[in-house]
Amino acid sequence: MREFMHYITNAFYGATGWNDDNTYKELNTTARELIDFPLPRGLRLTLSSLATPHFATSYQLGSVDIVDGSISYLYTSVPLKNIAAKSETIPLPALLQSFRRLHDLGSRAQPCRLPTDTVHASVIPLTPTTPGSQTAVLPIPTETSKVGSSLLYGRLYLPQSLLEGLIIKRVSPALQVQLSAVSDQSLRNGGTMLGLVQYDKGKYGIEGLASTDGGLLGIRGLYNFGGDTSSSAIAPPLGGATSDTNGERERIYGRFSAGGELYYGTLNKSGGVSLGGRFSTLPAHKGSPLTAALTINPLMGNISATYAVLAKDYCSLATRMEFNVYSYESEWSVGMELWSNRRPAGFLLGAAPPPPRPRERSFEEKLAWIPVGGSDTDKVTRDFAQPGLPEAKEDKYLGVLKARLDQRLRIGLLWEGRAKSLIFTLGTGIDLHKLGEPFRSLGLEVQYSS
Repeated sequence: MREFMHYITNAFYGATGWNDDNTYKELNTTARELIDFPLPRGLRLTLSSLATPHFATSYQLGSVDIVDGSISYLYTSVPLKNIAAKSETIPLPALLQSFRRLHDLGSRAQPCRLPTDTVHASVIPLTPTTPGSQTAVLPIPTETSKVGSSLLYGRLYLPQSLLEGLIIKRVSPALQVQLSAVSDQSLRNGGTMLGLVQYDKGKYGIEGLASTDGGLLGIRGLYNFGGDTSSSAIAPPLGGATSDTNGERERIYGRFSAGGELYYGTLNKSGGVSLGGRFSTLPAHKGSPLTAALTINPLMGNISATYAVLAKDYCSLATRMEFNVYSYESEWSVGMELWSNRRPAGFLLGAAPPPPRPRERSFEEKLAWIPVGGSDTDKVTRDFAQPGLPEAKEDKYLGVLKARLDQRLRIGLLWEGRAKSLIFTLGTGIDLHKLGEPFRSLGLEVQYSS
């Protein structure tokens, strides 16, 4: 489950039109989130709030051997007025969904498409529109509104007295600067700082980084080709009948990406390099969304191949294979994400989902003596409604089951969902090699926001 501050940060990227996926470090994000999802340990409670459109707070309390917690504050110069901040209205995929589909490179110059089946029609989702869903076109921020926007974030961990901070500054529509720092007595020199300069032109993205930890300097980049990268490329229609001449193109419509990174430690006189490539389908693709990536580390001899597919709207699958050409060691792991419209007990027992409950009359309808379903006098009720506020809709899914398995027969199970106004995560780790004590960890996380 993504933390509330992560959700707000992604909303900031969406409000300023920044595509955080167009970087080399996000090459394997989909498979990594489907396989390497964290398992909760102990009990952890998080209370968060978007107090104003510019300011958010979060308080966390946990119990793992010792009682610990954290206090977080976030400020953004861009008002976040049209996002769902309450835990009972936040779309569950925005916090729980692991499969990430690529955004169109032309999204900065074109209106963005938002699914109308979300809880709030004006919410900026973290994932693009799913195939077959209706879309609503909303205007995106202008180029002038992006320049100068900033985000400030700070978090204090207790009782360790560890402090971390983040500053994001938008210098130009294509240039963004990030500065993060951590202060802790256990670190060398009492802390470390990392600076990032990100330049994104859509077709390619470049990042330069510098860290005080070992005097690290590095550069990484990603270049996109195929699909929507060409100015003459015409995306297949999102729906309706198509001609046979475009059938093959619609079946494999996607984008290729190739990139690499190079870094060098000025203090320890050591460096590293890695190369990678990825193919991922685009939102206009009419088949099953998929992404495949290959990364190579020539110095260490590591080769990693990943594949992830959205088999159904409610089922995502991922697999990863790693091999070292020097030691001949290999590892494999698989992951699954299965969404359900049933409660955990009904999902495990295979019970059918309960029928939808009839809608109750609103307070205005009771005053106007309007029955459920409405009548010719519905205009009286509509006069009470506030214009511009979309009606909240029930979630399509109530929860998601995540599972993973690796070659050492270690299993990770996670159930995430919403109960009333609380978003919860219940997970456990199982080791099949130790059947006497198979459960290695067990935890519950509860999040509430207002």
